[in-house]
Amino acid sequence: MNQKLLYILVFILFLTAFPLTAQEDLIINTHNRDHISLNGDWHYIIDPYENGFYNYRYKERNEADPEAYWNRPVIKEPSDRIEHAYSDNYSLKVPGDWNSQDPVFKYYEGSVWYQREFDLTEAQTSGTAYMYFGAANYEAHVYLNGKKLGMHKGGFTPFNFKIPPGLLKAKGNFLVVKVDNKRSPEEIPTVNTDWWNFGGITRDVKLLLLPDNFIQQYSLQLDPENFSADRKNQILKGHFKLNKPAENSEITIFIPELKLKEKLSINGQHLEYKLPFKKPELWSPENPKLYEVEFIYGKDTLRDKIGFRDIRVAGKDVILNGKKIFLRGISIHEEIPQEVRRARNKKDAQQLLDWAKELNANMVRLAHYPHNEYMTHTADSLGMLVWSEIPVYWTINFRSEEVLEKAKKQLGEMIIRDRNKASVIIWSVGNETPVSPHRTAFMKSLVQTARAMDNSRLISAALEVHRENGRNIINDPLGESIDIVSVNEYLGWYGGLPSAKENSTWEVTYNKPLFFSETGAGAKAGYHGDRNQRWTEEFQAWYFKETIKMMKRMPENFTGMSPWILTDFRSPRRNHPRFQEGWNRKGLIDNNGNKKKAFYILQEYYKEIENRS
Repeated sequence: MNQKLLYILVFILFLTAFPLTAQEDLIINTHNRDHISLNGDWHYIIDPYENGFYNYRYKERNEADPEAYWNRPVIKEPSDRIEHAYSDNYSLKVPGDWNSQDPVFKYYEGSVWYQREFDLTEAQTSGTAYMYFGAANYEAHVYLNGKKLGMHKGGFTPFNFKIPPGLLKAKGNFLVVKVDNKRSPEEIPTVNTDWWNFGGITRDVKLLLLPDNFIQQYSLQLDPENFSADRKNQILKGHFKLNKPAENSEITIFIPELKLKEKLSINGQHLEYKLPFKKPELWSPENPKLYEVEFIYGKDTLRDKIGFRDIRVAGKDVILNGKKIFLRGISIHEEIPQEVRRARNKKDAQQLLDWAKELNANMVRLAHYPHNEYMTHTADSLGMLVWSEIPVYWTINFRSEEVLEKAKKQLGEMIIRDRNKASVIIWSVGNETPVSPHRTAFMKSLVQTARAMDNSRLISAALEVHRENGRNIINDPLGESIDIVSVNEYLGWYGGLPSAKENSTWEVTYNKPLFFSETGAGAKAGYHGDRNQRWTEEFQAWYFKETIKMMKRMPENFTGMSPWILTDFRSPRRNHPRFQEGWNRKGLIDNNGNKKKAFYILQEYYKEIENRS
């Protein structure tokens, strides 16, 4: 069986495994569709015993139960007993994590009920409508006017539910969302992580008002199998998925700047197509060219800005648009450190990526989960290359088929949301997963799923280094399946001092590009001393100086790095009362926005590389 056919079969199996999941139902490009924002102030009830969900026998309440928190509490007689209510005295901002909004939530892990009302015009109550969430961490149950719309698991990917006809009304729509961020051994991520478990409705909420027939998903990119480095003649490759099958219908693709207008016939729900594409201006970090694109299907006109580029591996090199590229990266968590909260909007994305640009980076690793869509939108416009990752992290239950399916589901949601973003060049299937036969089979299955869904990008995972007799050996069996061999390296912080890097040697089993997905050391900003003194800025600076010297001695397949990490970030694992105080201090920028000495060392190294290229 050839490889292409294998990928197709894997993709078919992937879709049939989730006939009713968000992979099939997810609606993309929601910001360019007719919608009503439901962001703002929501009421809340903290429910650690889940009394609003279960009765005293711990059975899920029936839909009409007046004690269920998804129902409007109504008092008709003075003798009526209702033991819950929503009040303006208890409100949270959406989008936003709950931990940063009130001290009572700082360490809270459990269920919180969100509630708000909204009104519509009579015209808006008819037609096709969906409730859309950019993300809610981790398990969300959504109810509208007493009816359950659905449930979603996964704290960092979008989901939506179709609203049954007749359920919306003009006045007083009662929307309730139960969000539960409890950690579990059988979830993705699992119980053990090195970041704060921010709970809540952390991304935008929208009521989508759509035509009866609309384009649900689409992809449009250069065909990697027909890429021409001279740019003269390219092929566009694309896919449409409609919300329901069509009969003898037509979809028009219009790119005004290129005077490209093509009408495609569609019968059924899916359409694969290819189009000739002459002399496009290719997207790159130096020239982040985006084309205005329109997709027209009946009454549905959908607009997007799409860049066209080619990314591939050739031997030991990463090749962008036919030219070798060195990835000057930095890792990022989805946090705004000065306000101790999740990043949540375009302004936040701009702040983080502007810092990366100031570092002279051309690439960011968005760790360890899919970040807000504002990040990839902004990266597209700034020309910042992106590594996007799912939270298969550390101690996943690799023996569980159920856990594997959850990982595939999150992987699928990430890819569907962002596969039209030119900036995204790497899908990562995990971070620092311990080698075992079950783990390797688990991870290879994810790699196959990613390739089946999108063969226009590179696949990787952050691996660990094996040390033997003073040698650093990279021989993880997953390296056979991924395009870039990526490793996390902390010699001189975990084990020895930075001087240990001076005589370090590296052995790589695979004839593939080598990328250092993490390397770093902690420092408390403003704390100074001898370079041998841990937690000083001088120690961190020394670490980066020795790391850069080591990188200059790397084998010829060394193709880039994304040091850990852009900013300090919150983590309950970090408990030194003087230097950490609940913060991971490996940031090049501290929690007040101050740049540490190491920032400027890496900045200069990246500038040197940029000038050479």
